[in-house]
Amino acid sequence: MNKRKLGKTGLYVSEIGLGGIPIQRTTQEEVNKIIDELINQGINFIDTARGYTCSEAYLGEALVGKRDKFVLCTKSMARTYDMMKKDIDISLSNLKTDYIDIYQLHNVKTEEEYFQVMSLNGAYKALLEAKASGKIGYIGITSHSLDFLEKIIDNNPFATIQFPYNIIETKAESLFQKAIRKDVGVIVMKPLAGGAIENGKIALKYIINADFISVAIPGMASVLEVKQNATVISGDFTDDEKMYIKEIRETLDKDFCRRCGYCMPCPQGIDIPSCFVFEGYFDRYGLVDWAKERYGNMKHFASACVNCQACIKKCPYGLDIPRKLKRVVRIFGK
Repeated sequence: MNKRKLGKTGLYVSEIGLGGIPIQRTTQEEVNKIIDELINQGINFIDTARGYTCSEAYLGEALVGKRDKFVLCTKSMARTYDMMKKDIDISLSNLKTDYIDIYQLHNVKTEEEYFQVMSLNGAYKALLEAKASGKIGYIGITSHSLDFLEKIIDNNPFATIQFPYNIIETKAESLFQKAIRKDVGVIVMKPLAGGAIENGKIALKYIINADFISVAIPGMASVLEVKQNATVISGDFTDDEKMYIKEIRETLDKDFCRRCGYCMPCPQGIDIPSCFVFEGYFDRYGLVDWAKERYGNMKHFASACVNCQACIKKCPYGLDIPRKLKRVVRIFGK
């Protein structure tokens, strides 16, 4: 597996790493086998999160005696100093390690959230302290908002950024190019568009063909998936591969939510992008219970949609959002 420099960290990581979301639906025994196969295939990057229920704990158990083989990355939704300090210690305990290579602020969406985490009693202070004490190596940030990351990239204090990029979602290319020029590591999430792209080999090849990414992190929940992903290499596309890319774009272009947030705010208070994220976790990731729990914690459900169509007018991709929300209601029952 080819290695790439992860920005200013100086760490060299495999072009393809392990995304830890689907670890939740497997078993400790299977995760042990996955870790062994990652080593066999030369894959040395793992990304997980506090919010992925048992993912950190399963990976931590599987990494006992093998921790030095991996660049380990996790993240927290904590926004305050106290909560982040607590989460860092929980992550260290779950992962059974005394250091985490990269600890990320998870899914910062707005400048308001950013100002909160960077404030005197914000989460960033806890990360700086953990870095100074050797508990973490570097600090990163993840987001689904391109506008937000573009606003902070010029004065970016983070060693890595993480954002979606795939055959359908290509809007971050200029951001990634700027990040690489600034020696910021680029971690690509959603390389298969949350499971919407079925041919993982072509999807990953498309990403690693780019010189402005550091590592792509497809979710892997089996040894077979590790083996399949490890066979992907960069290079020219065949005519059949080019045709597949063209067809998948034409098929999904008018029906795939890019989570850009331009449809917001909804007059009924619905968090529209999150509705579609949870639908994907339920439908394509197979994380049924996790998706139901997270959807159930929303303040306003998809069923609150009154078909005012304000979202359609604001969506840059022209998606029929009210129709898509009806499907969310059918899945979750509200």
